[in-house]
Amino acid sequence: MTNKQRYQRTFSTLHASEDCLMEVKAMKPTKKIYISRLSVACAAVVMAIGLASVVYAADVGGIQRNVQIWIDGDKTDAVLDIQGTSYTVTTAQSPSREIKGGGVAFNDDGSERPLTEDEIMEHLNSPDVEYEDDGSVWVSARGEKIDITDRFDEDGVCYVQLNTEKGPVYLTVKFNGGFASSPHSYVSPKSFNTGAD
Repeated sequence: MTNKQRYQRTFSTLHASEDCLMEVKAMKPTKKIYISRLSVACAAVVMAIGLASVVYAADVGGIQRNVQIWIDGDKTDAVLDIQGTSYTVTTAQSPSREIKGGGVAFNDDGSERPLTEDEIMEHLNSPDVEYEDDGSVWVSARGEKIDITDRFDEDGVCYVQLNTEKGPVYLTVKFNGGFASSPHSYVSPKSFNTGAD
C-alpha cells in the first residue's frame, strides 16, 4: 500500500460535525479590497521608470566614466564614453580634444567580446610616438616625453626603454613606419613594416 492510499484511508473516516458546518456557512465574507485606477497608474509609471533605468544601465545608453589619461606627458581629466565596441574620450582641457577608437577581444573559446574599461584605459595610456612640425620625434608615455629625434640608426630605427610602474617597456620605433612595444624585449622592426622606408 502506498503512502497516498494510507492517507486517503485514514482521513476518509473523518467528518465535520453539523455545528461546525453551520458555523462555516454563517461566516461573513471578507471585504474586497478595491485598488483605484490612480494607484495602478502610479505603479505602472514607477515600474516603467525602473525598467528604463535597467535598460540604460544594460548598455543601451553606454557606459560613461570620468577618467584620467596621459596626453603629451601630462595627466589629463577626461570623459570615457563606451558604446558597444567603440569608445570616445573627450578631454576636459581647453581646447577639448577627442580621441575615438574601438575594437574587440577574443575569449579563450574564440568568441568575440567588447573591450573592457580596463583594456581601453591600458591602450589609452600606452606609449605614443609623435612627429612634430619642426621635424622632431617624441615618445610620450605616462608622465614622460622623450625627444628621440637623434636616436635613429642608419636604417631609421630607434630603440627606447621606458620605465613604468608596471616595469620596463621596450619600444621599437621605425621612422614614419610605426612602432611596437613589449614588456619583454625589443620587437624586430620587420614584424610591423608598413611599407614606409
